[in-house]
Amino acid sequence: MRTAVVAVISAFAIGSTVPSAPAADSKTIELLVSADTNIQDLWEKTLIPAFVKDNPGYKVNVTFDKSGAHDPQNIAKITAAKVTRRDPGIDIVDGGISTQLGLAGLLYRPSPTLMPNMKDVPKSLVKAGRGAIPYRASAVLLAYNSTKVANPPKTLDALLAWIKANPGKFTYNVPSGGGSGYAFAQTVVDKYLTADELDVLQTMPNKDLQAKWATGLETLRSLNKYTYGQNGTYPANNAETLKDLATGLVDMGTVWSDQFVSAQKAGTMPANIKVVQIDKPALTGGPAYLGIPANASNRNGARLLANWVLSPTAQNLIAGGALSGIPVIPNAKLDPKVAAAFKDTDVASLRSQYLSSNASDLKSAWALAVPGK
Repeated sequence: MRTAVVAVISAFAIGSTVPSAPAADSKTIELLVSADTNIQDLWEKTLIPAFVKDNPGYKVNVTFDKSGAHDPQNIAKITAAKVTRRDPGIDIVDGGISTQLGLAGLLYRPSPTLMPNMKDVPKSLVKAGRGAIPYRASAVLLAYNSTKVANPPKTLDALLAWIKANPGKFTYNVPSGGGSGYAFAQTVVDKYLTADELDVLQTMPNKDLQAKWATGLETLRSLNKYTYGQNGTYPANNAETLKDLATGLVDMGTVWSDQFVSAQKAGTMPANIKVVQIDKPALTGGPAYLGIPANASNRNGARLLANWVLSPTAQNLIAGGALSGIPVIPNAKLDPKVAAAFKDTDVASLRSQYLSSNASDLKSAWALAVPGK
């Protein structure tokens, strides 16, 4: 046990993006955003100003970790903080590591009486969070040029066949650079796994099952000569995939639903680019979670912020603003104009990504096995 504690404390000393100082006072909330730049913008430009307006005197400091590049260090820091009974310098986390922290017993779990807005969130999403709090959702979709593709693929097998029949016209970004590319990689790998195996990889670390990724990774490598460039190189991130679609370099690619709608609203995505959902299996998506570290110095402030984010006011901002995130509360509680866009969306049915540690391992396995001629 002592060796394990020493290892955690050593990891705690490794450089990290999170602030080391505790919150200055009970009305200062330290937020770690471990996601893409659109989520950083959501917080800094939309949610935080509205929260501060509704809760005078509060201040929210944002530490941004692009695409979760420092997730292992931040997990180690939060773990060490609990072991040493110190403040990790983080009051609340928005990122894929939230559910992993919950699984490890590292999150503060506020009671329903302290977070009354939780009652409006589907119980299945709450249960899946392992103590993390679902607050929005998104799905990865297949985008296509409707002037070139009359009948887009509707299943994964049909998509794989289309890619081979149309060399150079499909792309997806490097999985470590963004979730839309990761979703395609995981979906291909998942094609060769059982439902029980998927459930394990979505809920707990498992190195043994990762060996079964080999067939899917080989399938992905076999696509190198058919994807854009036809030389085993891929866009670096979600934004580059959107740009390749918008400029006509490709006719098809995987995109986040919220980022695609944001591009449409901004006028950077041509009207001829449409989206469709594939199945058997569907591309991954699902809820995003907030986590309140057990040793956070301002858990009360974090709880207040999390509860406010689940309010109709905040959910309307998430769903109806530039992000166009899928709300996690009933449509009946939303502005009717906002709710109309999600009338056919069942947030509880979206297919989940792997647990953060397994997802990180898949990104590394893809980088070793797939790119290159």
